[in-house]
Amino acid sequence: MKFPKITSRVILTIFILSAAWTALVVTAPLMVPSNTLRDLSGVVGFHDNDAQFASLSPLPHAVYWIGDAECHQIAARSFFLNGNELPFCARDVGVFLGVAIGFGFVTFYRYKMKPWLALLGLVPIGIDGGLQLVTSYESSNPLRVITGFIAGAALALLLAHFLFVINEDKPKPTPVTVPPVPDVQPHET
Repeated sequence: MKFPKITSRVILTIFILSAAWTALVVTAPLMVPSNTLRDLSGVVGFHDNDAQFASLSPLPHAVYWIGDAECHQIAARSFFLNGNELPFCARDVGVFLGVAIGFGFVTFYRYKMKPWLALLGLVPIGIDGGLQLVTSYESSNPLRVITGFIAGAALALLLAHFLFVINEDKPKPTPVTVPPVPDVQPHET
């Protein structure tokens, strides 16, 4: 089976990093003893759960520590694996998946996105999260993953579009042509 040509090494690198990060987020609960991390609810921007992470090995500790600072980790809005809460909420997991799959797509298929389409991709997450913020509406975790996925994929496609444009705007090196050296025969005397 022949793979399509890679569009950009930079995009390939971003794809690998985003896929690895998503895999770490999803597998971190499996690296922790069962039923160790049951409720990580807290506040974004703070490390509310440092005491719970103290006994974790370095890799899951790092992933959970980042999640503790960057996500609310409300238990009702998160998934559980192995009896442990994931380090990020369902919507963030959807965003990570969308970014990874979006960059995976543009790694092999060059895609130019119109910026207004990226904004359109943010509408579902804006409606779902916005309604939840200002009304008594409570979204479901599957819907959070879907809206997060759409936003993440739109973001990845838009960022890849800008990376392609930046790469196109670089001046192309002009080839240096060297005149051929004449074939000179030595004189016989």
